[in-house]
Amino acid sequence: VQLQASGGGLVQTGGSLRLSCAASGLSLRSSSMGWFRQAPGKEREFVAAIRWGDATTRYADDVKGRFTISKDNAKNTVYLQMINLKPEDTAVYYCGRGRSVAWYALSRDNTYDDWGQGTQVTVSS
Repeated sequence: VQLQASGGGLVQTGGSLRLSCAASGLSLRSSSMGWFRQAPGKEREFVAAIRWGDATTRYADDVKGRFTISKDNAKNTVYLQMINLKPEDTAVYYCGRGRSVAWYALSRDNTYDDWGQGTQVTVSS
């Protein structure tokens, strides 16, 4: 499976971006798709995830109400709509694909077996 992430960029505080992650080589019907991010000098952290089959979602506390994860079945693509961006959202954002799991496991890094190349999001103050 290949994951191609895109949509990153430079925005000002309060701005918006939409990230995309297109998957190829595998049906996502029995998958979970997650977004994680890694800022310089920090460990990779969970952002949001969606279970493909029933669209169950989970968010990190600091992005709730600002980020929305969604999917397009026909395009085999998952999106991360980000609004009201803050400088602390600056990071490389990665999409991951893993097996379909319970809600509590959507935030676990080891749920995901395949990763995209990452897309840089920079929020200026």
